[in-house]
Amino acid sequence: MPAQPINAGFTIPVHRSLTEPILMGGAPRSAAILNGTFAAALGLGLQLWVIGTLYWLIAHGICVFAAKRDPQFLEVLIRHVRHKGYLA
Repeated sequence: MPAQPINAGFTIPVHRSLTEPILMGGAPRSAAILNGTFAAALGLGLQLWVIGTLYWLIAHGICVFAAKRDPQFLEVLIRHVRHKGYLA
């Protein structure tokens, strides 16, 4: 009789929400909140309704496009901006 691994027959369920990024409307949560806040400031604060709406549509669309390629693109972008250039 072959030796069985110590954990044979046991499984550990991992909920899907622990492994997937938090998205709002397809964009990362922090980017969606930032875009929505800026669009609301344009639309409500400066009373530029059309510009605020267009900004939100374009910015959210770009964030959704980038999140489809890499759901953690915002963290990567922040890290990229903080690092100094190699030859700088």
